[in-house]
Amino acid sequence: MSFTSDVKKEICMNELSECCKKAQLSAFLQISASLNFTNEGMHITCQSENVSTAKHIYQIVKELYQVEIQLSIIKKMKLKKNNIYVIKIKNKAMDILKDLEIIGEHGLNDHPSSRIVKKDCCIRAYLSGAFLASGSVNSPVKSNYHLEIACSNKNLAKYIMKQMNKFYLMAKHIKRRNQEVVYIKASDKISDFLKCVGASSALFSFEDTRIQRDFMNSLTRLDNCELANEMKTLKAAQKQLEDIDRIDNFVGLESLPKNLYEVAIVRKENPEANLNELCVAYEARYNEQISKSGIRHRLNKIRDLALQYKHEV
Repeated sequence: MSFTSDVKKEICMNELSECCKKAQLSAFLQISASLNFTNEGMHITCQSENVSTAKHIYQIVKELYQVEIQLSIIKKMKLKKNNIYVIKIKNKAMDILKDLEIIGEHGLNDHPSSRIVKKDCCIRAYLSGAFLASGSVNSPVKSNYHLEIACSNKNLAKYIMKQMNKFYLMAKHIKRRNQEVVYIKASDKISDFLKCVGASSALFSFEDTRIQRDFMNSLTRLDNCELANEMKTLKAAQKQLEDIDRIDNFVGLESLPKNLYEVAIVRKENPEANLNELCVAYEARYNEQISKSGIRHRLNKIRDLALQYKHEV
């Protein structure tokens, strides 16, 4: 089961008041429903690939409107294709659409009035209905965080975005081919959306996985940083050893001043050591403390002397 399916299943388990049921159903039908006219009259048809969603919508319609409703399954023959669950509302279609403010006096509405989303709980229910209809969210295991709700109506998409941003979700809107898409990219805002629509278990799972992955990424970056520092140290040490060898070949290390000679010997004995380790080795050999800046200063002096001999070659 995908993470999106987990979220939808959890949304469907929430207990809702009547006003919130209407808000949720209004969003779901506005996005996913179609009107059909037959000899028997007008009926509403909507589809979902999520069985929890289909059963949930079926139950809400029955509870709110006591109408004849049919739930059927279209089985996909191709591998890895989900079944499609079809909900058909056979009577009171116009009354339902008017009550949910999907249809008004002048035809189809772009979105409901404030009556449907008059309270914060109703706005959350509306957003949960929109997600049940056409929402998806990437698993936090993936590197790119993304949650979206798609619809065919630009004004409806902007309305959904507006409702999202009442909860500071930083939702944005784009057109993708023939769809209007409202999306969230920031991981913390996706968490806020999951909390908003009542998907608490999915929220905890999302946060736990995200924190673990971000922690591992931080460790990887730290390892890479340490590796880069180690490579830098080895490269510098190799250059210092070349300088020391050049002086040794030309005039011998014994010709160096005592302070430079001691550091040269410590470096030759510790060819891969960093400055901290050289300080420890120096103190162990000569029973005298020295700072990193002291070591660095003397190695720079050795470099300058070696450069003179290089020019004499």
